Amino acid sequence: MALNVLFVGGTGQISLPCVEYAVAQGHKVSVFNRGQRDATLPAGVTSIVGDMKDAAAYRGLGDMGFDVVAQFMVFTPEQMAEDIATFAGKTRHYLFISSASVYEKPARHYIITERTPAVNPYWGYSQAKIACETLLQGAANLHWTIVRPSHTVRTGLPTMMGEGDIVIRRMQQGKPVIVAGDGTSPWTLTRSRDFAVPYVNLFGKSGALGEIFHITSDRGYSWNDIYSAIGRGVGLTPQIVHVPSDTLVAYNRAWEGPLLGDKTWSALFDNSKVKRVAGDFKCSEDLDEVLAESIGFLKQRLASNAPVNMELDPLFDRITSEQAALGRS
Repeated sequence: MALNVLFVGGTGQISLPCVEYAVAQGHKVSVFNRGQRDATLPAGVTSIVGDMKDAAAYRGLGDMGFDVVAQFMVFTPEQMAEDIATFAGKTRHYLFISSASVYEKPARHYIITERTPAVNPYWGYSQAKIACETLLQGAANLHWTIVRPSHTVRTGLPTMMGEGDIVIRRMQQGKPVIVAGDGTSPWTLTRSRDFAVPYVNLFGKSGALGEIFHITSDRGYSWNDIYSAIGRGVGLTPQIVHVPSDTLVAYNRAWEGPLLGDKTWSALFDNSKVKRVAGDFKCSEDLDEVLAESIGFLKQRLASNAPVNMELDPLFDRITSEQAALGRS
């Protein structure tokens, strides 16, 4: 059944492939965003340019008769409260993109299910998402679904500390790159295009209402393999230096969230719950294929000499040098 769908966002890392798949499934799709990203929307998509900070204009969305609201841009409980006020009683299905980083760290079981507690003492980002989830679950007259993606890949590089293209610059210069821990803990990567299929297939499903789902690949990869595959994609072999997560956080407190609140821990997911409602789905499991789109975007940035923020480069030099000195007699 074709649905009238609003994406709040719609041009981002995860949301654009979801928009594309929703259109392919025959839904009538609109996107609301600030119109600042250079992304090509599929033919037939209605673009509504606006800012969530403009409360009066934003609330007008609630009166436009959308069957489904796919919210990708709420990160704080204040924003969630505004969404509840805007869409309660005015849409059949509201889907909130949360994050799999909300799950307890460290998890008490090596396989994460939706029954795993949402407790993250390390990362403010995850704590804010948990607060949003709590507020949404208490909302009256709003039929909600919470979706928790894990690490999705499309345009950027999947790195441990959010360092992005500085990793490639260091590889190009023959400098070592840092992997937290010993690099052997399994980590799940999911292509955004693979995420999109079960996500859109939740739209309007009665079995999705009032439920929480994560959507990820069923396959994990070691961080050593991930960084090696990134290098391999551009013909480089990384020189990996392993540093304990606690040590890295001592060097830079800002890494506590991305590391202790997320990527230090093993992350493998049981997707049986979402498959029961959205239908079975397959994600690419070949690491080079998983990273192919990200590598393609990387090559475009390299070819255009796109600027890279190298602010952390001296710190990486210091850490790798001091780590190497530990092994000297």
